[in-house]
Amino acid sequence: DGNTLASSSSDKRVILWDVNTGQCRQTLKGHTGRVRTVVFSPDGKTLVSGSDDQTIMLWDVNTGQCRQTLKGHSGWVRTVVFSPDGKTLASGSEDHKVILWDIYTGQRRETLSEHTGRVWSVSFTADNNKTLTSSSDDKTVKLWDVHTGQCLKTWQGYTDWAWSVSFSPDGKTLVSGS
Repeated sequence: DGNTLASSSSDKRVILWDVNTGQCRQTLKGHTGRVRTVVFSPDGKTLVSGSDDQTIMLWDVNTGQCRQTLKGHSGWVRTVVFSPDGKTLASGSEDHKVILWDIYTGQRRETLSEHTGRVWSVSFTADNNKTLTSSSDDKTVKLWDVHTGQCLKTWQGYTDWAWSVSFSPDGKTLVSGS
């Protein structure tokens, strides 16, 4: 809603802040490791956090309660992102994998495992729920078909880790940082 900011921390907490007053609204506790990443669902009702404890937690923004804990990575969870329709969550980890989760059941839909290094960033195209990209310290960016789990394209040639990826709002341009 534009009124709440979420922050993650090395102290294993997530804090929800009131943007207008700068005051803490809620402190979310439950992770047993550093919280590396947070993202709001498209409808703003759910906050997702990923941690060094290898878990992903889904929080009810209104109550501050953890609704569900997703387990499937064998390394620190570095990045999480929702599909535009809010039905799929993608997570990337130190275990070199991207996992696609069904947000309603909490079940793993697909594991994308062609990276040979830590996955730092994932991004869905904004105009559909079919395409995902990921970046890694294997110095590549990969484009994935979400429904089949197939890698559609790999961009190579980075001289250092590929830290971040993001699609333009129209989904026609992909930007990566290395």
